[in-house]
Amino acid sequence: MTTVSLSRHDINVLEKIKDPESNPAAGVVIDPALPRDPQIVDLSVYERVVERERSIIRTLQAIEMQLSGFQTEDDSDRSVESYKSCVSDFGHLISDYPLYASARNNRAQIMRRLYGDAMLLSYTATMPMPLLPQPEQSEKRAAAKQTLEDMETAIRLLTPSSFTSPMSAQAARTLSMAHTQRAAIYLRTAKLMSDRELDIDESREEATWSRNDFEEAASRDLALGGRYGNQIAKALAVSVNPTAKLCGQIVREAMKKEYGPAFEV
Repeated sequence: MTTVSLSRHDINVLEKIKDPESNPAAGVVIDPALPRDPQIVDLSVYERVVERERSIIRTLQAIEMQLSGFQTEDDSDRSVESYKSCVSDFGHLISDYPLYASARNNRAQIMRRLYGDAMLLSYTATMPMPLLPQPEQSEKRAAAKQTLEDMETAIRLLTPSSFTSPMSAQAARTLSMAHTQRAAIYLRTAKLMSDRELDIDESREEATWSRNDFEEAASRDLALGGRYGNQIAKALAVSVNPTAKLCGQIVREAMKKEYGPAFEV
């Protein structure tokens, strides 16, 4: 059997071709001495904010426990209202601390649970089934707009000034989640666009995007989600990037011709 020996430089070049946005030297620098949130540096204030956030999350966990059991239609309606109440609670928290990115990220996660990852489309029912499979158009549009704005703002608040700037572990985790959540919505939109129409508030740039635009945006978000700590997102990034998939296929075929069928990238 033919043995192929590649240098670290060769491997990095191949990874760059398969994933044009990869950068082996651009690892996240985690500094435990930094404030856990770059926008709330006073520890006592941060702890108060986090406790309010945890209280809402505990309520959400209780609602999920109820949903996991037998549900009548009335029970489901109450669960939806309880979720909406938590959205309102996060709204109050965000109003009091508009620079706290984690609250925005968590509110976006609740909205995904309520309206689903197909919320940017005219027909939103998909698997997993959202709690509101087909809401009123105006409600859905407003929810989708708020969700996109929350994730966008969370990303802006937490993204470091450069790839070499250090971050706290908590900030990196939240940033990773925000990118990955947005990627999930973009990717689901791209996959379902073949038989559903876009239905997005016209003030959003996504309202004019093509399927390829959503796929490329999802790939970028997955790559950044992976960079900041989500390894599943990192692995998915290449698989949904049309350019990377094509380049990867070309490279594999070229290397097989050069080294024989024993070579696998």
